[in-house]
Amino acid sequence: MNKNNLKYLIKKMTVIEKIGQITQLSTSFFDVSGVKATGTASRMNITNEQKWNIGSVLGKLDANKMLTIQQEYLKHNRLGIPLLFMTDVVHGYKTIFPVPLALSCTWDVNMVEKVARVSAKESSSAGYHVTFSPMVDVVRDPRWGRVMESFGEDKLLNGDFGAAMVRGYQQNDLKHPESIISCVKHFAGYGASEAGRDYNTVDISEWSLRNDYFPPFEKALNAGAKMIMAAFNTLNGVPCTANKWLLGDLLRNEWNFEGAIISDWGAVKELLKHGVAENVSDATLNTLKSGLNIEMMTTAFFEAIPELIEKNEMIEKYLDEAVEYVLNLKLELGLFEDPFRGVSEQREEENILHPNNRNIARKVARKSMVLLKNDGMLPLFKHEKIALIGPYAQDKSLLGPWSIDGNYQDVVSIYDGLVKKGAYVHTLDELTYHTIADNQISAAKELVRKSDKVVLALGESEEMSGEAGSIADIGLPSSQLHLLNEVAKCGKPITLVLINGRPLDLVDVVPKVNAILEAWFPGVEGGNAIADIVMGDYNPAGKLTMSFPYRVGQIPIYYNHQNTGRPKEELLNEPRYKSQYLDIPNEPLYPFGYGLSFTKFKYGSISLSSNKMTKDEQITVDIQITNQGSIPGTETVQLYIQDRIAEVARPIKELASYQQVQLQPGESKTVTFSINEQMLRYPHTNHQVVSDPGEFIIYVGPDSSVEESARIILSE
Repeated sequence: MNKNNLKYLIKKMTVIEKIGQITQLSTSFFDVSGVKATGTASRMNITNEQKWNIGSVLGKLDANKMLTIQQEYLKHNRLGIPLLFMTDVVHGYKTIFPVPLALSCTWDVNMVEKVARVSAKESSSAGYHVTFSPMVDVVRDPRWGRVMESFGEDKLLNGDFGAAMVRGYQQNDLKHPESIISCVKHFAGYGASEAGRDYNTVDISEWSLRNDYFPPFEKALNAGAKMIMAAFNTLNGVPCTANKWLLGDLLRNEWNFEGAIISDWGAVKELLKHGVAENVSDATLNTLKSGLNIEMMTTAFFEAIPELIEKNEMIEKYLDEAVEYVLNLKLELGLFEDPFRGVSEQREEENILHPNNRNIARKVARKSMVLLKNDGMLPLFKHEKIALIGPYAQDKSLLGPWSIDGNYQDVVSIYDGLVKKGAYVHTLDELTYHTIADNQISAAKELVRKSDKVVLALGESEEMSGEAGSIADIGLPSSQLHLLNEVAKCGKPITLVLINGRPLDLVDVVPKVNAILEAWFPGVEGGNAIADIVMGDYNPAGKLTMSFPYRVGQIPIYYNHQNTGRPKEELLNEPRYKSQYLDIPNEPLYPFGYGLSFTKFKYGSISLSSNKMTKDEQITVDIQITNQGSIPGTETVQLYIQDRIAEVARPIKELASYQQVQLQPGESKTVTFSINEQMLRYPHTNHQVVSDPGEFIIYVGPDSSVEESARIILSE
């Protein structure tokens, strides 16, 4: 089978067979033990003719179920076209890794590529062909639950980590049985939903889209991603599912994307709720003309396309184009030659939760954790009597949202991790997240009085973040704050370990504890990774990729904002008439790029190879980093650039490059960055991506609040 054969195959297909190929249903429509139709699926009237022509399915399965469904399907499909199996392998299949926001806090692209590689190996052994990952939506509002699924607020990091995951999933060889197709999502602007409320309106100028929101998608597609998912939201008044400018003009014509475009769950029929389609026929016509290729979990295409073709034969041209994109995915995966891609229960058993996979999960989990505060409390010592208290002390719910195939019995809890380390640890019966009784508070305080130090394991429950997990108050639940306040009254040193999927409001918490470890939702090896850090066997190196607000009222807050005509920092003698809050600082509590270590790094002065360059030249930036502490450590050195005078107002600084350096105690190394003209480009008002001659400020430091700088001039 080759691409020329696909056109011949399409000519042999009936209209119903074609519609089937561009319709996706859940595995619950196939009579497989353990899979039941629920919710939307149970309300859909699917005939047997439609069922045996469906092009792809999504949902939970294993190797045995996949083999059963595919075998049965091929018996009934007239042309023997195999099914595609899709799912959400977002941060692991069975070996669950930290949530993507945590993965980005490693600032380690190679490690994240390994995560995707393991995820592909495990999920493909169960029969999956496509994952709806990575999500590269730039996010600036932590009220939105899906920030846990992103790589944070910076477009460079979103693009770098998105591309790394694409490479890890696809391996540049889709016919290899251990590869899967990467579907990048959500195109576009979904991370900017108004008020941080999921599925809500998005209104962003085309300039902002091209400057901030599109670049990560371009980088992921350039890495070879074969699919892209249209976002739920409206974008400047037009739903992305039927946005011809977005899917057709931009994605197909300007970017020359040749892969398939899929809707999100039920989004085609949601066009009626958006108010841009009067009926299913309108919704179908709009999406087909806009360039959508696959309808997920609604039947608008089956309901409307036959009648649409009767009225206008040209509609079948749109249909044929969509079918070809779907069949091409199957061709590239090699499904026409081997519909099962070597799947077997034996292969599945050999791959799932392999010790090597768990080892990677432990390494990436501890590298993703960010030390936010430490006044000498950490690391702990084995002879100290530790009171481990809080909802997450023993709870194994460390997987986080979008870990749909993970199992809690595979998780190492914080208590188990500390015990394995030989820590002298005592804990209470499990506490709940939202209600902690007075007698439990009393028991906690009694345990604290008998202990040397306290580890409080607090945070969000899993359902508090993720899709549809938007919340207005991003502080710790009130019951947990009460527990913290009461424990603090005992006067014992406290380490706070946070389990959560978003930046939190911690301004009232910070003064009451001696150390804070942001552990996110760390996955199956979470307890071991946390124990590695708090017991001093691993020196934390994570850096934030999303700012922690001082108060919720600052949201949206992000480091690369533009300046104003009245910047607070430059009007020191003006008490009121400048851009400021009267009651809180402008700055976040913890800035983008921030993260502490058990050792201390000293930054030298910036040294430039030249302070001038032409568009054909580059300059090097050198800075010496010294480990002034007594233990080895890893530092992520960050380079930011500000375009001083430009056609369009530019951010006060933007991340341009970053490097990690490992240093022994007392060791110094020179970190060298290269700056070329391409790094100075941005979209102008005419949407051309070019640079402006003139002055640029170079910042190098440990986070985005860095003030050490040098200046360069780009000549004409």
